[in-house]
Amino acid sequence: MSSLEHPGIRKVAEALPAATAARIVVLPDAVRTAAAAAQAVGVQVGAIANSLVFAAVRDGKASPLLVLTSGAHRADTSLIAGLVGADAVKRADPEFVREHTGQVIGGVSPVGHPAPIETVVDESLSGYEEIWAAAGHPHAVYPTTFADLVALTGGRVAAVAS
Repeated sequence: MSSLEHPGIRKVAEALPAATAARIVVLPDAVRTAAAAAQAVGVQVGAIANSLVFAAVRDGKASPLLVLTSGAHRADTSLIAGLVGADAVKRADPEFVREHTGQVIGGVSPVGHPAPIETVVDESLSGYEEIWAAAGHPHAVYPTTFADLVALTGGRVAAVAS
């Protein structure tokens, strides 16, 4: 499979600047965890931007929330709920993730979704010169920078782990 044959990867490539899209890497094996992705591309696990989709519940209504967190730690949902003014932030099920991102868990990219998603970017990712993120498929990743990740997603930078 070339990097643009899969529809999910193609949508991500179209959402990225051309120079970044040209650097999408399709790996022989799926990298559904930060540890697997880090090993596959030869970086520290903290340099992996996990794309975590949550259901942010406000007044009983759930809306998608994308949290881009460093692979080196776990997101604190109570802390995140406070950051975004939600009554609760809950892990989204696979159907919710696919509905709002067009992608499957393990391959959710920061970009390339059917509509913009409220996004929070983990401030600890700023400590890495290069960050790797999923590219719309569990076998695909791409390198970027913290500044580009924030700019492309329109994300709010915050601490997401306690």
